[in-house]
Amino acid sequence: MKNVLKKKAAAIVDTLIKKELTICSAESCTGGLFAKTMTDISGVSQIYPGGVVSYANSVKEKVLGVDPRILASVGAVSEETARAMAEGVRALLEADIGVSATGIAGPNSDGTDKPVGLVYIALADKDGTTVRKLNLSGGRDDIRTATVESIFELIEEKYK
Repeated sequence: MKNVLKKKAAAIVDTLIKKELTICSAESCTGGLFAKTMTDISGVSQIYPGGVVSYANSVKEKVLGVDPRILASVGAVSEETARAMAEGVRALLEADIGVSATGIAGPNSDGTDKPVGLVYIALADKDGTTVRKLNLSGGRDDIRTATVESIFELIEEKYK
């Protein structure tokens, strides 16, 4: 699976360089796997200024600008939070595209009724924000890897 991620990342980096578009990331459940996969690709510094690993809600609020009322009402694992994270990191890092991931990678739930494998990803750009709900299975690494692969697919759909 890691080779699949690396190939997708390389294709995305190539596409975004050609289109002269920058991309940044806000990650929670993936713990920086998107950033690591992107920065494994030579030349990515042309289009990837950086990312934020916002595992704690305080980081989502203070760094990414997620409204605390969103976190209080629907929680960190929600469409609204994924949207706010992608939009927040895009504004923070002044990039053309912001992507985000928030979810429950397991092996335990977050104390709510939300199941392990529930993940929301988002892509924000000048045209607006797209959010996708994922219901993934497997272990913690499987869920994280599938989440990053899903973000890459969302980017490919929009920019290929």
